[in-house]
Amino acid sequence: MIENTKNQGTIKITGGCHCGAVQFEAWVDPNQQLLDCNCSLCAMTGHLHMMAKHQDFTLITGRDRLNSYRFNTKQAEHLFCSVCGIKSFYQPRSHPDSWSINARCVKQFNADDWQIETFDGQNWTQAKAKLNTTKPQTEPPQ
Repeated sequence: MIENTKNQGTIKITGGCHCGAVQFEAWVDPNQQLLDCNCSLCAMTGHLHMMAKHQDFTLITGRDRLNSYRFNTKQAEHLFCSVCGIKSFYQPRSHPDSWSINARCVKQFNADDWQIETFDGQNWTQAKAKLNTTKPQTEPPQ
């Protein structure tokens, strides 16, 4: 669910996994660009990156249902529900102070309300450098 009430330029969202075991709420910047990444994991899971600062994110239920998966540099911690397998949020390496929420797991999410940018996660280092030159406030996932 997306609330219209703004708190210092942010909006409140709620969401979670498919089975409902993992549920969260967060305050996010409604003007942020969401990143649609084509890396091996995002391409398979359809993760659409919406960032929320740690202090603006609350895990309501499901801490005991989260399993962790790390690969490659092992810096990102991919968290998924042990019941239904959905990764509704995770800790990306690019944002140590934020969670990457899968926008597709946000209740009442409408992609038309957001700017979505493709990100070439298959070539992460080059894409990150290009993204940082063209849009200095946007960071890539992973």
